[in-house]
Amino acid sequence: MPRFAANISMLYPEHDFLDRFAAAAADGFKAVEYLFPYDYSPHELKTRLDDNGLVQVLFNAPPGDWASGERGIASLPNRQAEFRNSIARALEYATVLGNDRFHVMAGLLPAHADRATHREIYLANLAYASQEAARAGLTVVIEPINTRDMPGFFLNRQDEAQSICEEIGAPNLKVQFDCYHCQIVEGDIAAKLRRDMHRIGHIQIAGVPDRHEPDEGEVNYPYLFKLIDELGYEGWVGCEYRPRANTSDGLVWMHGLRV
Repeated sequence: MPRFAANISMLYPEHDFLDRFAAAAADGFKAVEYLFPYDYSPHELKTRLDDNGLVQVLFNAPPGDWASGERGIASLPNRQAEFRNSIARALEYATVLGNDRFHVMAGLLPAHADRATHREIYLANLAYASQEAARAGLTVVIEPINTRDMPGFFLNRQDEAQSICEEIGAPNLKVQFDCYHCQIVEGDIAAKLRRDMHRIGHIQIAGVPDRHEPDEGEVNYPYLFKLIDELGYEGWVGCEYRPRANTSDGLVWMHGLRV
């Protein structure tokens, strides 16, 4: 059975953020991930991890001005210096928190923008990020995100992400495979896992279409969990969903798998 990590940006909204570490540990999680750590010092977060016996799995590099609607800067023109600073900041936090990978968000493609120009910038920035991460022994992951939840996001399909990783050629650049996003954009999740597992660096789950617990909706997760094991995936599976109600009560899906 896969190892599950609690995405505490989405799970446990009934608790303040720093209290979500203890809540996740109490429910049996051994690892956590979240969107961004930068509102807190890395040492404060490390204390929460250590006090609760948790592993830090993943976070995102700084995404630009999130509050104003930016969703990453890796593909944006005239932001290369800011991008390099964002990678340095992500590495600073990862060094303390202990995660061995982080996610770099591509950003939104403006209407009528020249996609080829954005792609060229994206590849150059990812090559730089991979090089800097390699020096620290870390992996960079990129994630295709569906156009319903995030209209205009530069990267939407698994084959696009795989092609970018192959073109750059860095062994520490991999794809973050979110089953929820994949199902909405293109479906056929099992076939894509079989095809791409050699370059998948992280997996996330949520029910489709409503992004609730993975025990409802159109995706057969018990089947996928078995397949993920059969394919030899040894990483964590991030539970990145919005609980229907109380987070702990909704974890019957996970506890049932472990019986």
